[in-house]
Amino acid sequence: MTRTLALLTAAAVLSGCQTFNSAEPDGVPPVEDASVVTQPPAPKTYASFSQETLFALLSAELAGQRNRFDIALGNYVQQAEATQDPAVAERGYRIAEYLGAEQAALDTALIWARNAPQNLDSQRAAAIQLARAGRYNESMAYMEKVLQRRGNTHFDFLALSAAETDPDTRAGLLQSFERLQVKYPDNGQLLFGKALLLQQDGRPQEALDLLQKQPAKTLPISATLLQARLLQSLSRGDDALPLLESAIERTPKNKRLRLTYARVLVEQGRMDDAKGEFTTLLQQNPEDDDLRLSLALVCLEAEAWREAIVYLEELVERGSHVDTAHYNLARAYEALEQPDAALIEYALVSPGNDYLPAQARQTTLLFQAGRGAEATRLLAAARDAQPDYAIQLYLIESEALSNAQQTEQAWQVIQQALTHYPDDLNLLYTRAMLAEKRNDLGQLERDLRFILERDPENAMALNALGYTLADRTTRYEEARALIEQAHQLNPEDPATLDSLGWVNFRLGNLDEAERLLREALARFPDAEVAAHLGEVLWAQGKQREARAVWSDALKTAPDSPILRSTLQRLTGSERP
Repeated sequence: MTRTLALLTAAAVLSGCQTFNSAEPDGVPPVEDASVVTQPPAPKTYASFSQETLFALLSAELAGQRNRFDIALGNYVQQAEATQDPAVAERGYRIAEYLGAEQAALDTALIWARNAPQNLDSQRAAAIQLARAGRYNESMAYMEKVLQRRGNTHFDFLALSAAETDPDTRAGLLQSFERLQVKYPDNGQLLFGKALLLQQDGRPQEALDLLQKQPAKTLPISATLLQARLLQSLSRGDDALPLLESAIERTPKNKRLRLTYARVLVEQGRMDDAKGEFTTLLQQNPEDDDLRLSLALVCLEAEAWREAIVYLEELVERGSHVDTAHYNLARAYEALEQPDAALIEYALVSPGNDYLPAQARQTTLLFQAGRGAEATRLLAAARDAQPDYAIQLYLIESEALSNAQQTEQAWQVIQQALTHYPDDLNLLYTRAMLAEKRNDLGQLERDLRFILERDPENAMALNALGYTLADRTTRYEEARALIEQAHQLNPEDPATLDSLGWVNFRLGNLDEAERLLREALARFPDAEVAAHLGEVLWAQGKQREARAVWSDALKTAPDSPILRSTLQRLTGSERP
C-alpha cells in the first residue's frame, strides 16, 4: 500500500467514526466491521490532521477490529488531547465508556464538551463523568448548560453518585440544587435529584414534602417510586399504595411501578392482592423468570401451596432458578405433609445458596422419620462430594443428633470434624455446647477460651461462657463481666439479656433481674427465658405471676425440659 492510499483509507474511516455508538445491541464493541460495506453518511467537516494523527487514528480503528481495544483507546485519547477535535474526542469517549476506563472517559468527555459547547450529549457526558470523579460543582455547571437548553438532565445520577461522599460534600451539592431550583422551580428531574440528596442526608420527611408539593403528573416515574420508598421508611406503607395505584392507572404497563406496588402489598401482608399483581406482571412479561419466582414465593407466603408448585415446576422445566425452585418445592410438599416428595426435591438442590438449608431440612425430615442412619450416610457422602461444605455438613449432622438426644453420637461427629479442622471456631463452639451437656465444664471453658483468644470480641462465646459460669458455678462476678462485655457488643440480643438477667438473679439483684428477663422475653418468647423469669418472680414472692408466665410458655413449648424441671423443683409438679 502506498502512503497516499493509506492516508485516503484513514480519511475514509475517520469520516464515518462519528456514527458509532458505545456498543451495538448485540454487545459488539464500538468499532467498525470491515467486512460490511455500506453507504457512508455525509462526512462532518474535520480539522486538517497531520499525517501522524491520521496514521494513529487508522491504527486505532484497525486495532479495534482485532479486539485490541487498549491500543484503540490509547491512540484516540492521545489524538483527542493533541487535536482537540470534538469528533475524535467523542469517539475516544465512546470507546472508554464501553471499556469502563473511567479516567479516559473523563478526559475525552471534557475535551468533547469544551470543543462542542452546543452539543447537549457532550455536556451531559462531561457532567456525568465529573460526578463519577467526585467533582460535583463542575458537574453542576455542565448540568445547568443542558438545563438552559431544555435538554434531558441527569440530576438523579448526580445525586446518586454523591451517596457515599462525606456530609460536607452532600451539603454543598444540596446548596447547588437549591440555587438551580430557584431558577427552574418546575423541573421534575431537578426536584427528584434534590429529594434523593435529602433522603441520603437522613431527611426523609423533607424529601417527601418536596415531592408532594408537585402534581404527580409532572414528576418522572422514578420520583413516584422514591415517594413510595420514603413513605415505607416512615412506616407509612399503607399511604404508598394509593400513590402507586394512581401512577399505575396512568401507565398500566410500567413494570417498575407495578413491581413496587406488589412488593408494598407483600410488606403490608396483603398476600392475595400481591399474588394478583405478580400474576398480572407475569402475564405482561411471560419470559421473566424472576417474576415467576417472585409469584411462586408469594404463593408460598399466602399458603397457596399447589399454586406455588405449578410456578416452581415451570421454573425447573425452563431451567431457571432451578435450585431455588427445588428447595421451595420441597417446602411446599412439607406443608402438604408429603415428606417423601419433599425429600426428593431437597436431594436435587445443587451446591449454592440453597444447598446447606436443603441438607439441613433433609436431615431433619429423615431423623423425624426414624431414618437417622440414612441421614448420617447421606451427609458423609455429601462431605466427600462437596469438601468445601464439609464443616457445615458436620455441624448439621451434630445438631440433628443432639436434637434427637443422641449427645454421645453428636460428640463423636464433632471430634471427627476437629481432627480435620482443629482450629475451626464454629466446630469448637459446638463442641463446647456438647461438653456442657456431658457435664464436662473444663472442656467447655477450654474451647470457649480458645475462641476468645482468637476472637476477643466474639459475643456469642462471651455470653456462652458467662452464662455457664453463672448457671453451673459460683463464679458470678467473673460471669457478669463476661456477659456485660457481650451485651456491650450486641445490646439487642435477647439471649444476652437473658444471661444478664440470670447472673443478676444469682447475685441477688432481683429487681434488675426481673427487668432484664422481661425485656428478653418480650423480644424472644423462649421457654428457657420464661423459666428464668418465672423463677425470679417466684423468688420475689410473686407466685401467681410466675405461674402465669410458665403457663403461657407451656402453650407453645409443652415438652420443654427446662420448664418442666423448673416447675418440678419449685412447685413439686410439672404443671403450673
